[in-house]
Amino acid sequence: MPTAPSSSTTPTPLVKDVLIVGGGLVGGTLACALARHGVDVAVIDGTDPKALLAADYDGRCSAIALACQKVLDTVGLWEPMAEETQPILDIRVADGDSPLFLHYWQEDAGGPMGYMAENRSLRKAILKMLPALPSATLLAPARLATLDRSVDGVTAVLADGREIKARVVLACDGRRSQVRSMAGIGIKTLGYGQTAIVLTVEHELPHEGCAVEHFLPAGPFAILPMPGNTSSLVWTEKDHLVKGILDLPDDIFQAELEKRFGDFLGWVKPVGPRFAYPLTLQFADRYVDTRLALVGDAAHGMHPVAGQGMNYGLRDVAVITEILVNAHRLGMDLGTSTLLTDYQAMRRYDNLLMLGITDVIVRLFSNDIKPVALARRLGIAAVDKMTPLKKLFMNHAMGTVNLGHTPKLMKGEAL
Repeated sequence: MPTAPSSSTTPTPLVKDVLIVGGGLVGGTLACALARHGVDVAVIDGTDPKALLAADYDGRCSAIALACQKVLDTVGLWEPMAEETQPILDIRVADGDSPLFLHYWQEDAGGPMGYMAENRSLRKAILKMLPALPSATLLAPARLATLDRSVDGVTAVLADGREIKARVVLACDGRRSQVRSMAGIGIKTLGYGQTAIVLTVEHELPHEGCAVEHFLPAGPFAILPMPGNTSSLVWTEKDHLVKGILDLPDDIFQAELEKRFGDFLGWVKPVGPRFAYPLTLQFADRYVDTRLALVGDAAHGMHPVAGQGMNYGLRDVAVITEILVNAHRLGMDLGTSTLLTDYQAMRRYDNLLMLGITDVIVRLFSNDIKPVALARRLGIAAVDKMTPLKKLFMNHAMGTVNLGHTPKLMKGEAL
């Protein structure tokens, strides 16, 4: 007697070339870049896309260096967000109350040195592009339950039971990366005893696209231009003071803010919520493992003093996209150790160099030791007068000068 078929069937696994865990600014950009070049991609992200698209202004912003703006433009993400960005036309760096400063002009750069953008603007552009790409599948909100990697491929199972098979998994799930932990990849962490208070302010006078980095004993106080008469602040304080500052009544909080901000933009007032982010430096022991690569903050996290955190994630995106797209066109297995090792070799040194630079800057400037303060103020003034050195620093910050290979996307070139 034949057995009746079961009423429950196992869902067919989703089969893709690449699985990306984390669909934020870096992971989402990477998914769009790969899918636009015909690579089949699945993205797992824990945030509800509808909630993100409906979200109002929340004040979280990022500086986008010129070369990384070219990455977004070439991928097709820049146009839908461009009207919500602010060009950075000048950068002024000062130490404490010193009259000596370092000033970068747009005339020296040949145009904007970068742009300020709400994080939400890029997320919206990503969420509008991904569903329109035939090679991309966004699984959100979703949570990764298990991840199996072998010489043959990758199998991921979501908390709801859905299964994805891929040739390689790319971890874009941030500093506390679940995928990195699952792979047993260790990280080194250095603390600063600092927390960044991030908020947006309105001010009376136009900023004219000028970004200000003001070094105070507690840490850097950055005033970053946004559209209109608004700026994004990154106010660094010692950890033990932050909760008390965040809990201040609005009028007292504003008074404390005005002491640090100054009056060069007239009156100033906070708008929107206040965010707090503990500041640490961290770097993974390695970027790759069997059919796995770490990208962005999953691989490295730096102090925001130079405004390069997301930019170095986008540099990772540009490199690994070029490697995987070229391999895909040749019909290669995208999870081979050769490809992943090439990615690590191209990105690890560049990232470690910037981690070291930001660490030195923070430790040099986050104090009020008089001999040290005098030396660094004279150093700032000297660099401002040394045009070739000043231009080298500026071009490196813009991403137009790199050590070793510069990927095509960072040059605004199609793959």
